[in-house]
Amino acid sequence: MATGCPHRPPDGVPEPGRENRVHLTPSRRRPGWMLRLPARLRSIYARMIGLGWPIAVQQTLTTLMRTVDIVVTGLFSPAAVAAIGLADLYAQVPLRVGLGLGAGAIALSSQDTGRGAELGRDRAITQALLIGALCGLPLVAVGLLFGHDLIALLGAERAVVELGGTYLLIVFVAAPMRIVGLVGARSLQGAGDTRTPMLVNGGANAMNVLLTVVLGLGVGVAPRLGIVGVGLATAISRLFEAVTITAAMASGRTSVSLTRPRDLTITRQLVRVSTPTFAEGMSTSLANFPFNALLLVFGTEAAAAYHIGRRIYQQLTGPIYRSLSTVTSIVVGQRLGEGDPGEARYAATAILGFGVVALGVAGVLLFVGAEGLVSVFTDDRVTAGYAVQFTRVFGVSMLSFGVFFPLAGALRGAGDTRTPFYARLVGAFVFLLGVSYLLAVPLGYGLFGVYVGTVLSYACWAAVAAAGFLWGDWAGTAASMMAERADAEEVAGR
Repeated sequence: MATGCPHRPPDGVPEPGRENRVHLTPSRRRPGWMLRLPARLRSIYARMIGLGWPIAVQQTLTTLMRTVDIVVTGLFSPAAVAAIGLADLYAQVPLRVGLGLGAGAIALSSQDTGRGAELGRDRAITQALLIGALCGLPLVAVGLLFGHDLIALLGAERAVVELGGTYLLIVFVAAPMRIVGLVGARSLQGAGDTRTPMLVNGGANAMNVLLTVVLGLGVGVAPRLGIVGVGLATAISRLFEAVTITAAMASGRTSVSLTRPRDLTITRQLVRVSTPTFAEGMSTSLANFPFNALLLVFGTEAAAAYHIGRRIYQQLTGPIYRSLSTVTSIVVGQRLGEGDPGEARYAATAILGFGVVALGVAGVLLFVGAEGLVSVFTDDRVTAGYAVQFTRVFGVSMLSFGVFFPLAGALRGAGDTRTPFYARLVGAFVFLLGVSYLLAVPLGYGLFGVYVGTVLSYACWAAVAAAGFLWGDWAGTAASMMAERADAEEVAGR
């Protein structure tokens, strides 16, 4: 039986899949702090930076796009900010589908790149794109039929329902394109190409920012469409992203190609790996519905403040923790594909250390600079006061982010997507929702109880992910998946 996980070759013999990573070699000009590190650790960090900076740029532009949406809608009214925040709860469904299928694509893509199975990788990516497009079609119907009703379910006031329902309709119409763009980006990243997704996504997000300002505020000869303009900007940019990244793969301009799917083994593995990641994201999203209803008990200003604080931390720290998560998935998946679980564990641990330090510093900056950051988003005194507190809560939570995201990325790269799911499920329902409600309402602590529940939820994420990394058999999971695919390839006559 083929193992799909060869032993590391002797010195001087090229590693399987090494040719796939030649373009990943980082610049020889390394930061001064790296030169003082041991050679093995220096190599990991050089590769982390080489892979990670395009992802960080991509994530910066993505979060900037959402930040501009909030800033522009903040010029309308607190009701508009609350509307877009509540609509985004539902808009997370296509996001979660795309990230779920993207997790499956990046796991299979990185492992197959490491073991030199390019055809199997391309088939997995093509299947993920097709499944993603099909999954987005029902969301189009939901947006057209039930957009306003979904916002009303959260107990929002009439003005928020009207604005949020219209925005949600437009975003759901673009759901298939959103999913395809996410899956395509992560597929290329798994193969080691982090620059093409950066260029495509960067162009789409720049287009989104420009159209949000022009259509939302009515700049020049453009009509002032308000929140409708913000939604249209999102839909147009997502269409551009999906078409461009698919065309790049279909035209042979990337290391990944599109090919006719033939293997149900790949389909089963994609579904098996992707489903827990989708459920992981949805556990947080579903908990956010009653959580936002809880915030509305304290007024529209409190709900708007939460979304402002959330946007601030995502804009400033999201590029760091998301790139660390993706880079760890790539490195761990490829190392496991090469048959070196020890090196995979060492690399994940090294990136974890970097993440804790980097996000710890970022958390301090968030806490100290909360007032100045909030002033960019609103001049409403009540909303600003709450937003400062929420921003500081997220700042305190950054250490937990520094642990969770690198370790969750490592587990996903190995194909273990269940452990991150358990982490977020418990964190969302036991702490974010349960503890927050218990402290805020029955025990009478108000928003302070919400702050405590939020911090504990992220601490739970970190604790469960650390336990899974330390004691889980994630390397064995990857080995069995690769062996299964290798057997299927052998049967197919490859």
